[in-house]
Amino acid sequence: MVKPFIKIGDRKIGEEFSPLVIAEIGINHEGNIAKAKRMILDAYHVGAECVKFQSHVVEDEMIPEARKVIPGNAKESIYDIMERCALTQEEEIETKRLVESLGMIYLCTPFSRAAADRLHEMGVSAFKIGSGECNSYPLIKHIASFKKPIILSTGMNSLDNVSKSVKILEENDIQYALLHCTSMYPTPYNKVRLGALNDMREKFPNAVLGLSDHSLGIYTCLGAIPFGASILEKHFTSDRRWPGPDVPISVDPTELEELIKGSRAIHEALGGKKEILPEEQVTIDFAYSCVVSTAYIPRGELFSMDNLWVKRPGTGEIKAESLDEVIGRYATRDIEKDTQLKWGDTTSEKYAS
Repeated sequence: MVKPFIKIGDRKIGEEFSPLVIAEIGINHEGNIAKAKRMILDAYHVGAECVKFQSHVVEDEMIPEARKVIPGNAKESIYDIMERCALTQEEEIETKRLVESLGMIYLCTPFSRAAADRLHEMGVSAFKIGSGECNSYPLIKHIASFKKPIILSTGMNSLDNVSKSVKILEENDIQYALLHCTSMYPTPYNKVRLGALNDMREKFPNAVLGLSDHSLGIYTCLGAIPFGASILEKHFTSDRRWPGPDVPISVDPTELEELIKGSRAIHEALGGKKEILPEEQVTIDFAYSCVVSTAYIPRGELFSMDNLWVKRPGTGEIKAESLDEVIGRYATRDIEKDTQLKWGDTTSEKYAS
């Protein structure tokens, strides 16, 4: 059975392929295009395939009432944060051009209909939809109308909520991925709940799955891979000393590089079954033990624990596991000390000739 996958540009994403690591620059640039470019280049230099931004057309995203709402991890209103951190359309085009010139995938999350239209006009190859918009079904319908792959984060939403979004995507024949997410900043490890990926696989068998992670470090992302996560999203910054809304929960270039390398290593290590590999024979030859004589044994003598034991190397005919089968038999020839026994050296008949 072919496992589900999506394709963004030439990159196939699914359990049969190495996980796609998304370095989410988001709004960590705080509206500074130079910092945005620095983060793009730093991500590229440590091997990132994909960077993601956020697109905020504030007047189409929020009403002035939002100036009274302060996120739990901030000291200013969500309206003021987005107003300060939003890139202009020209700057978004500039960042996309740089990302794609480096051969990376450019992703950007629209937080409004106007932002989605802007990104569509820019020719993005896919859309990322954040957890806050997971149950904004009108916006999801609008983005689905562009007929491009969609990666949907599912934090703060129940399986029933996500089901309604999935129905929209499937009715529009959209290639899609669902990211498990806990919308806490930072997320305590005991609230990450990697087991949710099992629930999502059972509920949404057609979905590519992943993790959008807000915990500290790269541990939980790596841990998600055996649960079937094919997309790993982490906030990213060039320098954690910089100010920025999500900088405290972001990975830096060193951690991003380790996440990329580690995700590929773990993916390669998955699967298989417990069996002896042909490539292990060279190790077997020295690491196994075989039945050997521990003293001179004349023909006809009884084999016992007094004249037999098991020693390396493993090149003998009778391996250590068969020692008990040799004990109580008789030597068919004279055997010098420290000789690897062969079955032909033994007989059940006393004083064999």
